Amino acid sequence: MMGTGGSGFTMKGLRRLREVLERHVDSGKIPGLVALVSRGGQTHVETLGTMRHDGGAPMRRDTIFRMASTSKPVSIAAAMVLLDECRLRLDDVVDPWLPELADRQVLKRVDSPLDDTVPARRPITVRDVLTSTFGLGMDMTALGTPILNAIFERGLTPNLPVEVPEPDEWMRRLGELPLMHQPGERWQYQISSDLVGVLVSRVSGQSFEEFLHERIFEPLGMEDTGFHVPADKIDRLPVLYAPDPRTGEFQAWDEPEGGRWSKPPAFQGGGGGLVSTADDYHAYFQMLLNGGTHQGRRILSRPAVELMTTNRLTPEQNAARTALATENVHISFGQGQQGGWGIGMAVRTYRGDYAPIGQFGWDGGSGTSAYADPVNRLTGILLCQIGYTVPSPAHLMNDFWTTLYQAIDD
Repeated sequence: MMGTGGSGFTMKGLRRLREVLERHVDSGKIPGLVALVSRGGQTHVETLGTMRHDGGAPMRRDTIFRMASTSKPVSIAAAMVLLDECRLRLDDVVDPWLPELADRQVLKRVDSPLDDTVPARRPITVRDVLTSTFGLGMDMTALGTPILNAIFERGLTPNLPVEVPEPDEWMRRLGELPLMHQPGERWQYQISSDLVGVLVSRVSGQSFEEFLHERIFEPLGMEDTGFHVPADKIDRLPVLYAPDPRTGEFQAWDEPEGGRWSKPPAFQGGGGGLVSTADDYHAYFQMLLNGGTHQGRRILSRPAVELMTTNRLTPEQNAARTALATENVHISFGQGQQGGWGIGMAVRTYRGDYAPIGQFGWDGGSGTSAYADPVNRLTGILLCQIGYTVPSPAHLMNDFWTTLYQAIDD
C-alpha cells in the first residue's frame, strides 16, 4: 500500500524499500512483518509474509506484536506526566514511594560476593530511576557474577525460568540486593524501566496499566496497546520465534493461545511487557515529533518531550553503554550504537550510519524497531516476531533504516 507523491518519499525509494523487505521474507528467515513509515503527513504501510513460519494467516496492518524493549520509550511517558504535574520531581529521593530501596549497600566490585559492600554515597533519586542510572541493571558482560545470578534467581527480569512476581513482592526481592554501582554513577539496562512502573503506580494510586491507558493510550487512540492480548484479539498475535542459534531452525518461544501474553501478567513491565500495533506506535512517536500534542490535544509538555528525546548522560555514565555497543558488536549484531540515552530511549549523538544526530527510539529483542527523526520529521516502525538468538532481525532492521533514509525526497 503506497501513497502518491508529495509525501517526502520518492515512489522509487518506497518501491526499493518494499523490495528490500521482500528479500528478507523470501529468504525464509523472517516469516512476516509490518513496516510503517511516515513523513510530511503521509503514511505508508507494507505488510509481508505470514503469522507463522510455516504459513498461516497473512500479516496485516492491525497485527499485534510483542514489543519487548521497544516498550521502554512508550511506558516512560507515564512518569513524564507525573513530572509535568509536579507529583514527581527529578531530584526527589525515591524512599517515600520505594522504601525498599532506602539505605542501599553497593558492591565493592561488580563480581564481588553479595556481602562485600560499602554504603551508598547518597540515596536514589527519581532522576536516577528515569535515566537508568540507579545502580542495578542487566549487564551482559557480567553474566555469571553473584549479583546477576541473584537477579535471575529472584525473577527480577522477564523471560527467564523464574516468573516475575507481582510488584510489591518484586520490590521486596529487589530490596534484598546490593547495588552494582553507586546511585547516578552509570547507565544500566532494563531494571530501571520496570522500576518506573512501580514508582508510577505508587505515586498515582493506580495500576501502571490503568495510568498508561488513561493518560497516554486512550488520548492517543492506542486501542490495541496494553500488557496482554484479550481473547477476542488473540488471532491477531503471531507466534514469537527464538530460532536455534546454531541451525537457524525455528523454535516457538511464545504461542498466542495460552502463551505469556494471553492473560494479564502479575507484573506490568514497562521494560518489555507491552503489546501493540504499527499504527498505535505511530500515534505515539508522532506525538513526540509534534512536541507533545496529538490532534490538538496536549499529552506531554514540550519540555518533557525534549528531556526524553535528548541525551541525559555524561560520558562517565555512558561509558559502559558505549563499550557494550562498540566492543561487543558481535553479541548485539551491531545494534545499540546510537551514542546517547535520553529518558526511556536511545538518542543519536553522533552520525554512525544513515540516520542523523537527534533520531530517538529503540529496538526490541522480539524483532521490533521504532524511531522518530526530528531533522527529517520522519517516523519508522518495523515489526516482526523473531528473537535476537540469530542475527536475521537485526539485519532486517539495518536494511530497513538504510533503505528508508534513501527514500527521502528533498
